[in-house]
Amino acid sequence: MLTFDRVGKRFPGVAALTDVTFTVAAGECHALLGENGAGKSTLGKIAAGIYRPDEGRLLLDGRAVQFHSPRDAALAGVGMVHQELVFCPNLSVAENLCLHDLPRRGARLDRRELRRRAEEMLRQIGLELDVDRPLDSLSIAQEQMVQIAAAVGLGARVLVFDEPTSSLGGAETERLFALIRRLQVAGTTIVYVSHRMEEIFALCQRVTVLRDGRLVATRRIEEVHRDELVRLMVGRDVDDFVAPPVAPPGEVRLRVRGFTSPGKFAGIDLDVRRGEIVGLAGLVGAGRSEIAAALLGLDPHARGEVTLDGRPLGRLSPGRRIAGGLALVPEDRKRQGLVQSMNVRENLTLPFLNRFRGRVGIVRRGEERRQAEAAMRRLAIRAPGTETAVAALSGGNQQKIVLAKGTAAGASVLIVDEPTRGVDVGAKREIHELLARLAAEGAAILLISSDLPELLDLSHRVAVLRQGRIAAELTRAEATPEAVLRHMAGVAE
Repeated sequence: MLTFDRVGKRFPGVAALTDVTFTVAAGECHALLGENGAGKSTLGKIAAGIYRPDEGRLLLDGRAVQFHSPRDAALAGVGMVHQELVFCPNLSVAENLCLHDLPRRGARLDRRELRRRAEEMLRQIGLELDVDRPLDSLSIAQEQMVQIAAAVGLGARVLVFDEPTSSLGGAETERLFALIRRLQVAGTTIVYVSHRMEEIFALCQRVTVLRDGRLVATRRIEEVHRDELVRLMVGRDVDDFVAPPVAPPGEVRLRVRGFTSPGKFAGIDLDVRRGEIVGLAGLVGAGRSEIAAALLGLDPHARGEVTLDGRPLGRLSPGRRIAGGLALVPEDRKRQGLVQSMNVRENLTLPFLNRFRGRVGIVRRGEERRQAEAAMRRLAIRAPGTETAVAALSGGNQQKIVLAKGTAAGASVLIVDEPTRGVDVGAKREIHELLARLAAEGAAILLISSDLPELLDLSHRVAVLRQGRIAAELTRAEATPEAVLRHMAGVAE
């Protein structure tokens, strides 16, 4: 169905793809695997008409095609579900879903037909949502599901999924898997980009591995095991497990009592101690990210007692809280974690730019650049240089920049929301080691993650949220996957 024939693609300062050749059979789910920056998303965007190859050609159903735009690709039957939001946040769900073909009645927009079409597209993937809501009022997981509905609703013969579960919880992920299997039965060809091995083995029939923009291997899924795929990706063995610090936690650094925001969460009581990693588990919509934002002072309706190293935060602004030692690595890197128009250096040093100011306010660029280069080395950020536009980097490398910003300021309390979203297996271990090292050095860490093994491996304790309230607080020994899932779902014994 789909053939990449000696495909090459270059961007300023980097060769994203070089001489890549492989095929995707009709009706199969074909995985694309590789480290951040290996070229996976670039290949998907070539198939979807977003990029045009500099060398080679793309064949669809045996015929060479040249897509000049995503619309060309869609008309030919190729759609893409992007890792990052590609919709218009100021428009409604219905307007975004039907933006390619808005229904009209004469010269006016037919609102009734617009809603009917949008509701039908959501129904196809089993999602119930008010289609009149503005898109920017949705959670990241809901936005991702709307994007999936838009791609499926076009009736594409080939669908490219780029890290589709990076923002989804367990229930949404299972719904997506069921949808992909239904699409395959109906004859749709799936190209599935993911770093999550368990997803690849659950869904895919074949896997193609890229490294540094070149093809490494294509294997049938039953002929390969996980460790071999990791070695093909990174060229070495990688052990996933990183234990948390073994030293007993110290004094309370973050104390939360009666923390409430109407309609979001209520009665949150939580302590995070020096040297401790506390996991915050919960289904999508349970209030995890809302609590994180409110702790940083981003929710004007939040009330309750919050103290940082014994100092009440009261109504302090986010800036004052950050200056006092509280840092947040947000879930939504595109809207909350990065300034897309800035380069790597500017993003990495933005939270503490005053460190590099001279007596008359002029920034010492040399010192700033050295700090940025050190951060790039520490987290293995793959970019041509510090002056590279951050928008030109892969999603995983952008995520590492967000994490570097949050951890470089030496915060006493660090809140990390989905820290390994969209990163490869090697980078994931590096991030785990960084969090464990920060805790060993005395930081108190509140870890929010939809990746349950990650949460259980790293945490000393796990607080389980359900419907905006803490349903249980479990020790490391008590926090088995079964126990956490039972409390998340409200069926604990």
